[in-house]
Amino acid sequence: MPPTARTARTPRAAPGFRFPPDRDRVETIFQRLSGVMPEPKTELDFTSPFTLVVAVALSAQATDVGVNKATRTLFAVADTPAKMAALGVEGVTPYIASIGLYRNKAKNVVALSRMILDQHGGEVPLNRSDLQALPGVGRKTASVVLNELGVEPAIAVDTHVYRVSHRLALANANTPDKVEAQLHKVVPAQWLPKAHHWLILHGRYVCTARKPNCPGCIISDLCPSRAGIMADVQPSRSRTARAKAAPPSGA
Repeated sequence: MPPTARTARTPRAAPGFRFPPDRDRVETIFQRLSGVMPEPKTELDFTSPFTLVVAVALSAQATDVGVNKATRTLFAVADTPAKMAALGVEGVTPYIASIGLYRNKAKNVVALSRMILDQHGGEVPLNRSDLQALPGVGRKTASVVLNELGVEPAIAVDTHVYRVSHRLALANANTPDKVEAQLHKVVPAQWLPKAHHWLILHGRYVCTARKPNCPGCIISDLCPSRAGIMADVQPSRSRTARAKAAPPSGA
């Protein structure tokens, strides 16, 4: 999962945006997203609540693809808290060395495994307070786990959700926690359980940070930021086209 959104990278505010957004527009946005992604899921590989917690904890400052590559071999030898604790930090480290911040993450994975064994009878606690008490598990990680397992309609605000929420004028707050609170106020109840996945996947594959695919976006007509985004993108594409068309120097 991408790194947590930073206030220094707040997307340009949608022109004329006032919170809260129009209810009908919000409803239509999620209707359309549900039409193209009826059953969105995390792209992290997992087989149990424990492996999900570990995968999400490892995904900070890393891509899902990179995490899946590492956990494929890690989970083959340690897919329970007991097995992970038995591996220890030195045993876990080589499996996740390709992931950013792997040394600290190895310590957290082993520590959370031991805490689950010592304080929760070897079962991952599926409530927010106990999850967030685990080493390496913050609010965003807990939200992803609770949402994915159907425990709570949480919205984990990562950099994709943060960006898309601002561009679509669903939120205007300047911190992930505040954006999360705003989204819970404006997203219709029936769409809340899957809203996190729709927003993150839309941001990952369509409404990307540098070159958003507005022409291919199913909700572009509902996006108040589209005109500004297209105005920013077109000059860049024109410069690239001119550079490719220019003859080589000295020709």
